[in-house]
Amino acid sequence: MINSPLHVLEMFNQSSSSRFNLLGLSDAPYLKVIGFLAFLAMYLITLLANLLLIVVVNVNPKLQTPMYFFLINLSFVDIFLSSTVVPKILINTLSKDKSISLLECAIQMHFHLTLGSIECLILAIMAYDRFVAICKPLHYNTIMSRKLCVSLATVSWIISFVNSIFHVIYTFQMSFCHSHDVNHFFCEVPAFILMSCSDTWLHEVTMYISAGIVASLSFFFILISYIHILATILKISSTHGRYKALSTCASHIIVVTVYYGNIMILYLRPHSQSSPDMDNIVSVLYSAVTPMLNPIIYSVRNKDVKGTIRKNLVN
Repeated sequence: MINSPLHVLEMFNQSSSSRFNLLGLSDAPYLKVIGFLAFLAMYLITLLANLLLIVVVNVNPKLQTPMYFFLINLSFVDIFLSSTVVPKILINTLSKDKSISLLECAIQMHFHLTLGSIECLILAIMAYDRFVAICKPLHYNTIMSRKLCVSLATVSWIISFVNSIFHVIYTFQMSFCHSHDVNHFFCEVPAFILMSCSDTWLHEVTMYISAGIVASLSFFFILISYIHILATILKISSTHGRYKALSTCASHIIVVTVYYGNIMILYLRPHSQSSPDMDNIVSVLYSAVTPMLNPIIYSVRNKDVKGTIRKNLVN
């Protein structure tokens, strides 16, 4: 039986002396230096690129559209997602003490899960935005109203926040009787399932169901949206018109492919096929690399964004 959030919070407070050791990073000095510089570079690029995109969208009135509203949401999610994980990795790289308290670990796990879920949902909403823009262009402004955009973003945050609470509660109700050494860079559910000596079957099933609802259904929604988009594009007579319509979706398709690919490898793979090293790599890809790449992908392919940067920030 799952305890109430209040009871679990009391458990965290009472167990403040309990600590986990994050063992994801190598102890070899040269690898620690390389790892620190790599993570630091990715984090700085993530912050600068996403903040730049947010500023660009706000200074250009032409970019005050639903698509860019969700793109700003995505940039905030990427900043917070990276900030939830990377600073602790940087500290652990330099410090001999790689431990993390139970409460700090639970908070990190909760926000990492929350932000990851939000990114899935935001990408799905952005696919719907592209569907309406291409398949129902005359009704775009009516359908994608400001009220609807804010409501969709708010619901995404609420669903993700509540869903993550249950995963964290369930995770820290498991027993870790053999060791508190976590073979990972940060606190993430799959790593704790691997180190638990409890029967994790129910937790795994719950995680797969949750991942199915949030990630798989979101991906399915994206797929359906693009099937309709492709069908509409094929009806366009001119080659230029087809290319123009498809180019508006290219950046989103690339981001979806990278992000959902990593998520599904990590969360929708059977426990028997898990590999700690591979899980660590995949986690770093979607927690540190993807938040860095997203604003770059959208900026490089967007003439309005590049034009605004040149006009307001370069000249």
